[in-house]
Amino acid sequence: MEAMFRAVGIAPEAAFAILLGAAVFASMLAVLLPGMKKNTLKTRMKAVALEREEIRARERARLSREDKGGRASLRNVEEYGFAAKVVDALNLRKALVDEKTTAKLKIAGYRNSRHLTLFLFARASLALAFLTIACFYIYGLGVLENQIFSVKLLIVAGVAYLGFYLPVMVVNNAAQKRQKSVQLAWPDALDLMLICVEAGNSVEAAFRRVSEEIGVQSIPLAEELVLTCAELSYLPDRKAAYDNLAQRTGLEGVKAVTTALIQAERYGTPLGSALRTMAQENRDMRMNAAEKKAASLPPKLTVPMIVFFLPVLFAVILGPAIINIFGVM
Repeated sequence: MEAMFRAVGIAPEAAFAILLGAAVFASMLAVLLPGMKKNTLKTRMKAVALEREEIRARERARLSREDKGGRASLRNVEEYGFAAKVVDALNLRKALVDEKTTAKLKIAGYRNSRHLTLFLFARASLALAFLTIACFYIYGLGVLENQIFSVKLLIVAGVAYLGFYLPVMVVNNAAQKRQKSVQLAWPDALDLMLICVEAGNSVEAAFRRVSEEIGVQSIPLAEELVLTCAELSYLPDRKAAYDNLAQRTGLEGVKAVTTALIQAERYGTPLGSALRTMAQENRDMRMNAAEKKAASLPPKLTVPMIVFFLPVLFAVILGPAIINIFGVM
């Protein structure tokens, strides 16, 4: 080891000092990083608490307006910044927003109208920014100067469309991650809800208790349960609260459970048996998804094995024989 260090021009004492310093630095990182990590659950729960207060204020305003015979005008004071001005000036809400877009934003966790405004502004601004950059490189700096005008125009349009579609990709990715987190924790949440209901708690108390316990496993599910608990307390129709939960998650398992909860409240059927059945069904669905993913591994591993493993295997097996043949010749 000492000879190796001297061969590269490093004294053994200096090398030992460097390795010791690196080890001390790694140990300090291992001790300090857990303490420096932000508490994501508390931050997200604060945001959900603000949204719960908004629901409460909105429902109180609605009740006040109904008490006054509908004569009072309710004005929602919203932040009207530069992004909102651009969206209203270009009329992007009418051009780009549909039910599928709003549903995808809700599934991704972006439920406020401001989130929709920022999403539309990001699509327009990124498309313009990517278009400007592409024009600068192709027409300003002369990149691809040997190509014809139609090819350059096609590349510029493709880059601009990439910027226009990039926020959609980000939202779809966030929605998939959120759905995966909710789907993995949903059967356990149903088991906890079943325990709370059989212990004599109401549905609202069960949702509140489960949201506190399930946050360690899935923060998105804890957020949705807290919002559902708030809507059950403040909305005049409990069915709307359950329907909103199904829409915000976009999962068939959650939709089936909300349908069972609606029927249990409407017809007086036992809630415990329904939750027990739904928990088992969702657990079976999670197991089927894991088995499906495991069954798809052999076809996916075929190409990497052919490209990476077989050449190395052939080299190891045939290498000595080829060396002996050339040695004899």
